[in-house]
Amino acid sequence: MEKISIIKIGGNIIDNEVHLASFLSAYAAVEGKKILIHGGGKLATKMAADLNIPQQMVDGRRITDAATLKIVTMVYAGYINKNIVAALQSKKMHALGICGADANIVRAHKRIHANTDYGFVGDIDAVDTEKIVQLLEAGLSLVMAPITHDGAGQLLNTNADTMAQAIATALSSKYEVSLVYSFERKGVLSSIADGNSVIPIINPENYASLKASGQVNEGMIPKLDNAFEALQKGVTRVIIGDALDIDQLIAGKSGTTIQKN
Repeated sequence: MEKISIIKIGGNIIDNEVHLASFLSAYAAVEGKKILIHGGGKLATKMAADLNIPQQMVDGRRITDAATLKIVTMVYAGYINKNIVAALQSKKMHALGICGADANIVRAHKRIHANTDYGFVGDIDAVDTEKIVQLLEAGLSLVMAPITHDGAGQLLNTNADTMAQAIATALSSKYEVSLVYSFERKGVLSSIADGNSVIPIINPENYASLKASGQVNEGMIPKLDNAFEALQKGVTRVIIGDALDIDQLIAGKSGTTIQKN
């Protein structure tokens, strides 16, 4: 089975022009089929502040009201997406920038929560695997922003980590999939204060103890939950680590490897 890398790039790398340029140079050199999924970093928050649009966060997740939806769509699916595409084109890559709403690739529904109204936040219902395969087989390298739609004309803001997991899972029936969550740290750390305290392997057994001891903090738990779900649904491997070491990360020579058993 042919291999593919699904790589999610973290916002703190996007926020740093030098680091983003370094990452994209290394990413362009990665061989084989690949998809890059990104969020928006701090730019959406800054633009909202400039426009005096209040922002609310609940457990690290953005409440997306109508005004905020306009901002994240412009920033994620517009400015950031197309700047990444332009940078990759300069490196002779056939990059295609899209979001989940394009070609009905990712369908979602407005999140329903018992206690919190998240606004126009989307939870994923379906991924059009065949459409993605067609684009990949045409020689295109996809750059995807996490803006989805509900099929009835409504755009939705979707968590980029979750979108990466959903796409990786969907493609696992067609390819041998490596899902890579890349960001500004060397991996999942046992101590935030020590940037070199990388936990090399996390499996269900030590994950439970890491959470109980507080070594894995709240911000990392959703990422790890997505990682375990991806493995259970057919993804071959999941690695979390330093975006600036992407070639070693994909090779499994750095970062934290997530194992399902």
